[in-house]
Amino acid sequence: MSTLDDRLRTLAESLGADLYGVADLTPAQEAMRAWGGEMIAHFPRSISVGIRLMDAIVDTLPTYQRLAALNYRKHAYDVVNARLDDIISRLASALQREGYRAFPIAASSVTDSERLYGTFSHKMGARLAGLGWIGKSCLLITPEYGPRVRWATILTEAPLAPTGRPMEVRCGDCRECVEICPAKAFTGRPFREEEPREMRYDAHACSRYLQGREAEVGASVCGLCLYVCPYGRRG
Repeated sequence: MSTLDDRLRTLAESLGADLYGVADLTPAQEAMRAWGGEMIAHFPRSISVGIRLMDAIVDTLPTYQRLAALNYRKHAYDVVNARLDDIISRLASALQREGYRAFPIAASSVTDSERLYGTFSHKMGARLAGLGWIGKSCLLITPEYGPRVRWATILTEAPLAPTGRPMEVRCGDCRECVEICPAKAFTGRPFREEEPREMRYDAHACSRYLQGREAEVGASVCGLCLYVCPYGRRG
């Protein structure tokens, strides 16, 4: 008989997930409390679901053309986010039918406009599940597809088996994401778990640049750090 872990993975993949992982959140409780408060800090497990973005769309981003920006916003953001939200809603319902509490975190959900944080860090969950590492772009870099993946998360009390542990950072001396960034938002420091995000990334500089793109082409789209990563381009 298949286990709950097997059934959830099979369901996620049947619904279109390209990546799936489970994390033990015990080491992250303080960070969870800082993001979403006690409402989420007590959940011991997270399920990360990722969908690979379409290379043909990502590869148009350096053209800076309006059509490329609008196409990326539609198909690599809005549509993929909706697909992810549908998958995690269905997985959460499956967990509830099994008698476990489940709390889906939408693919895109900024809940702290001052710090530009969401309720929960999808990247942290996926990293703890062994699906990738945090690059100098502050994106999660997967071995298979680089950063060309969008994520959503379910927090749960179900006693699921973790699928891995955090990977070692593999960026080395590469600085392509740092150098291509038009907002100069990255310092180039490698990820260190004990350091705040602000040591590596100016989220407000990125946000201001995206606001300018919205005014210029009608879509708050950049994605050059995602485009240029060698891991993604090899994928």
